[in-house]
Amino acid sequence: MIRNIIFDWSGTLVDDLPAVLKASNFVLTQAGKPAMTLATFRAEFQLPFTTFYDRHTPEVPMPQLEEWFHAEFRRSQDSVVELPHARAFLEFCRTHKMRTFLLSTVHADHFKVQCRENRFDLFIDRPYTDVWDKREKIHEILEENNLKPEETLFIGDMEHDVATAKHGGIHSCAVLTGYNTLEQLRAAKPDVIVEHLLELRRLLEKSNLDFTPLMEQSEAQHPPISTVGALIFNAKHEVLMLRTHKWSNKWGIPGGKIKFGEKAEVALRREIKEETNLKIADIQFVLVQDCIHSKEFYKDAHFVLLNYTCRAVGKLDVKLNHEAQEFRWLALSQAQKLKLNKPTRILLSAVAATLGKQVKSKVIRAGKSSAANHKSKITKRRG
Repeated sequence: MIRNIIFDWSGTLVDDLPAVLKASNFVLTQAGKPAMTLATFRAEFQLPFTTFYDRHTPEVPMPQLEEWFHAEFRRSQDSVVELPHARAFLEFCRTHKMRTFLLSTVHADHFKVQCRENRFDLFIDRPYTDVWDKREKIHEILEENNLKPEETLFIGDMEHDVATAKHGGIHSCAVLTGYNTLEQLRAAKPDVIVEHLLELRRLLEKSNLDFTPLMEQSEAQHPPISTVGALIFNAKHEVLMLRTHKWSNKWGIPGGKIKFGEKAEVALRREIKEETNLKIADIQFVLVQDCIHSKEFYKDAHFVLLNYTCRAVGKLDVKLNHEAQEFRWLALSQAQKLKLNKPTRILLSAVAATLGKQVKSKVIRAGKSSAANHKSKITKRRG
């Protein structure tokens, strides 16, 4: 049974990635290096962060790098916000009388400033901040607080967090809400990977706080999951594409599970409203796909995907929920050039082929009509 939880901070309880990226790029430009895109930074950044600096700015002394970073981060950290489900999970820990700890590289001053807003410190029994290498601290935390490894879970968003848990002989849970990608976290081999803390909470509730690596393995015993998803067109004939970390940060379409007793089109309207805030019309079925043991999805699953096209109606005020991180309206040809998950790539190809046939059919009909009109005019002249 889990009685103790050790949290990472950045990317686990709060979203500080925009501020960290801005501060890190300030450091790089001050050192005469090019700034990084978000995708490049996520791929390159790692803990201990001294490794990142050693690779990109080896000629600059660490004290100078730290001075640049923290000065810029202080100017940017008003963008730091609590992550969805973090507060509810902390309250869940309190309700179940679990002891809670923080093990993070976050600077103590930044931690205090951010806690003035979110008050997460009220849920943490003991914070350990300013820790450059968490592996060097984990045994000390376990000993100081008399924590039994088999009763302790470390939750983090990076490979280093998983390595720290393994170093301490405790359970590990990786969340997809932070810095590392699904591929990076899979390579670290945590006991469990979850999309967010709500999913972890549900797992713990279902198992009565009994944590085991068999949780993920049991997915294979579940029956196939029926889902709906749609390629949404706007008035400009652009399609809505979403990028989500649970599909390896690849682009896809909105959709989700069909609830028991729910008709497919009802589920489609509900899911699209929940995920994008859009209302839809002109729903047309396109194809059904089997998605079994996809390596692109963050956990093992068997989906039956019902794919549709539809049209957005009313105000096109797209508001994403926690499931997607970015959206774009694009021409279909442009959407096909994105880094797509496989089911979406198949759907877009099918839709493009159908549209191509429709255009060709219209051209043929127009040609036949033109030829018929021409023949009629000739006949009349002869008459």
